[in-house]
Amino acid sequence: MRSGQQYSGSADALGERATGWEFAWLDGRLGEASWSYPDLARALLRRTESLLDLDTGNGELLAELAPLPPHTVAVESWTRNTAVARDRLAPYGVPVLTELPGGEDEFDVVLSRHGRLPAPDIFRLLRPGGTLLSQQVGSDDLAGLNTALGAPPAYPRRWNADVAVASLEAAGLEVTDVREERPAVAFRDVGSVVRQLRDLPWQVRDFNPQRYAQALDRLGLFIRLHGELTVTTHRFLVQAVRG
Repeated sequence: MRSGQQYSGSADALGERATGWEFAWLDGRLGEASWSYPDLARALLRRTESLLDLDTGNGELLAELAPLPPHTVAVESWTRNTAVARDRLAPYGVPVLTELPGGEDEFDVVLSRHGRLPAPDIFRLLRPGGTLLSQQVGSDDLAGLNTALGAPPAYPRRWNADVAVASLEAAGLEVTDVREERPAVAFRDVGSVVRQLRDLPWQVRDFNPQRYAQALDRLGLFIRLHGELTVTTHRFLVQAVRG
């Protein structure tokens, strides 16, 4: 079989790119942490007057949390997502900025799901008594996939709950909750691997199917022999308050 022939005809793998963070094709494929980030965020917003959502993506989570506080601001700097987020959040009256707000003591709650965690800025933007809730992707995320393809690590710097807590505490925040898990995820066909790497380009930064054709063929053979390739994701959750 010619190199790459195993996956080159997969419509699932080589169809249109996702819009914003619309990755419905991943439903049921990626392992999830035991906590529910939307439920934790929703509980924080019940008596909140002001909210900042960092790296809101396409705004889908923020829309899911509605009704939103009267003063809600979202930040999204990735061009691929910004226009999508603005369209989605316009009915809620939520502005989508491309940079962090420049003020101080402005928000009761700061959310960041799979986004930046700039501790000094979070301290600056939170009001005294305000709360940060963040779910992060750790540096071990899907590392087994990079190993299977012979690709460089996705995250050259260590990023886990301990590192994040140290950064937040150094900025003056008090950490009140920390959770960290590595749920398993199974890839049962090469097409799903190709689409995963194409739509989430930071995992293997030089990825294209031609460059990794031989590695994908080897991975396809492994999956046919063993039924799946199982690797682990890496998620951690941190909650902190400004005293």
